[in-house]
Amino acid sequence: MRRSKTNYRLYGSETLQTLKRIEWLKEQKLTLEQIKERLSQLEKVSSNDAVTDRLTSLQLHMLELEREAKEIAPFLEQLKPNQAKNLVKSLSPQTAACIEALLLLLSKSTLGG
Repeated sequence: MRRSKTNYRLYGSETLQTLKRIEWLKEQKLTLEQIKERLSQLEKVSSNDAVTDRLTSLQLHMLELEREAKEIAPFLEQLKPNQAKNLVKSLSPQTAACIEALLLLLSKSTLGG
C-alpha cells in the first residue's frame, strides 16, 4: 500500500474503479454477498480494464432494466388483449424481445425466490 507524505493511502485507478462499482451496487440495494459475487464474476472474466468496464456497465444496465420491468409488469398485466397487441406492434422487435426476456427472467426469479 502506497502512502502520501502525510500518511494518506494512495489508491490506483483500478482500485478506485472497483470502489465506484461497489458504491453503485450498494445504491442499487444489492447485498454484500451479491456485490462480492458480481465482483468475483468480473475478475474471472478478464483483467482487461476495457472489457471489465463494459461488463460492469452491462450488468448495471441489466439491473436497471429488471427494476423497470418489475415496475411496469402490473400495468402490462392489466392491458386488454387488443391493447397489448397494439403496444407490441409499436415496439421495435429488439425492444419487444428484451421486454419478453426480462418478464421471463422476472417470473423465474419470483418462482425461485
